[in-house]
Amino acid sequence: MSRKISDLGKALGLSLALATLPTAALAAAPTPLPAYSTPAADVAGAQAPVAADKGAASAQAAGNPVNNEGPTKDAGTLPGYTPMKPTPGIGMPVDGGIGLQKQFSPFGEYGHWIHDVVLMPLVALMTILVLALLVWVAIRFNRRANPIASRTSHNTLLEVAWTLIPVLILVCIAVPSIDLIAKQYKPAPKSALTIKITGNQWFWTYSYPDNGEFEVNSYMLNQPGQPVVNAGIREVGSKPWDGPAHMEVDNRMVVPAGEPIRLQITAADVIHSFAVPSLWFKLDAVPGRINEKVLFVEKPGVYYGQCSELCGVKHAYMPIAVEALPRAQYNAWVLAHAGGVIDGQKKLADTTTQAPAAAPAADASEAVPADNASEAVPSVETTSSPAA
Repeated sequence: MSRKISDLGKALGLSLALATLPTAALAAAPTPLPAYSTPAADVAGAQAPVAADKGAASAQAAGNPVNNEGPTKDAGTLPGYTPMKPTPGIGMPVDGGIGLQKQFSPFGEYGHWIHDVVLMPLVALMTILVLALLVWVAIRFNRRANPIASRTSHNTLLEVAWTLIPVLILVCIAVPSIDLIAKQYKPAPKSALTIKITGNQWFWTYSYPDNGEFEVNSYMLNQPGQPVVNAGIREVGSKPWDGPAHMEVDNRMVVPAGEPIRLQITAADVIHSFAVPSLWFKLDAVPGRINEKVLFVEKPGVYYGQCSELCGVKHAYMPIAVEALPRAQYNAWVLAHAGGVIDGQKKLADTTTQAPAAAPAADASEAVPADNASEAVPSVETTSSPAA
């Protein structure tokens, strides 16, 4: 008996000791710093916060010199190019918005039609039917109205109905949905412009292999009066073409409007996801793998998105800005970059250099055409994109 009491005392003592361990550990542990806390300005190597006023000059004075060189230089420094001013409420989320964003791609319009014409009416009808059945059963078959429960079972007609009706509903949903998926992943035309997108922690890199293989890095602009998120990047609102905070970047992904574009997407570190809701585009960026999908932007404009795969501590700070320009203005933007060439001209030059050396020189009327006649290279205009 005394041995049992001794064992019980030891067990109680051990339990009390274990219970006090977490409290002692918490008391001894140092207080963790909050995420993205900014050290005091007098601490060696500290990054001072951006001043409350806007502009590159204030950022420079606050210890955040704006980078205007290399792949991270601000787009506004390109000669002959003025970034397009976005239209409020178009290509971006809006306060109190319900439903899908307005679509500016053929796939998006088809998906929006499926949502509004197929899915929502079916959801509404099924909700009303189930609610009506619940009300009818509660009234018709409660204990007061039906004191003797029916022993009827295996109603063949009813069982066939509640099996076939859901099957028909699923077919109605599956047919347009599978059709949309098949169209989205149809390969791009051979002559389509290719743009490679690389997700990084925590910014995007856009490469243009068909336009001279130059690339640009895209960082989110810093917020006025907030700690610096991306050193060397200016504040949002310091240029007239800036869009909403947390969505605008220093370098947008510039694409030509009105033609299919082959997007090849990968990642340098962890899984990211390139998603632009108003263009009905979303594709994962996986390290070591290239995923491909076609982007088609119907109208010139600026369209915003976000990384949609949890990719680390700054996941919320790598937005996407796609600027679609008319072909002539896109060509001018390409030529503003060092080594930039028009994709059609490059293909023409490649085809010409592959001709046999002994072949006689052809006159101008027999020049090698582009991949197809309808995609001949337009004349390049050097006018800047108008700020709408």
